[in-house]
Amino acid sequence: MLMLGFAGFLGLLKIVLMALAAFGLVDAVFRREDAFRAADKQNKMFWLIILAIALVVSYLFSILSILPIAGLVASIVYIVDVRPAVKQASGGGGGWRGRRGGSSSDGPYGPYNGGR
Repeated sequence: MLMLGFAGFLGLLKIVLMALAAFGLVDAVFRREDAFRAADKQNKMFWLIILAIALVVSYLFSILSILPIAGLVASIVYIVDVRPAVKQASGGGGGWRGRRGGSSSDGPYGPYNGGR
């Protein structure tokens, strides 16, 4: 019974490792090549290869092996360090929180008119 629970936990952990690597890989695919150079990180192809290897390794090998742990480290480095730098170098990335036009003097409730 205990081994069945442990195997289930390792299965969930394996899914989390694959999800992190897949998220990093998909994010890297949609980032611009020049943003990687502007952020002074490795080039885009390097990160695509590293994250693809991390995804394949986390799928093929047991979580108790050293290779999925190395893939986890690579995924975390991309998500925590490279992704924010590349996102800022490419102009913020937009998304659902991006600016929707307007002036630099716009406040949260509309344009600021200086108390007039």
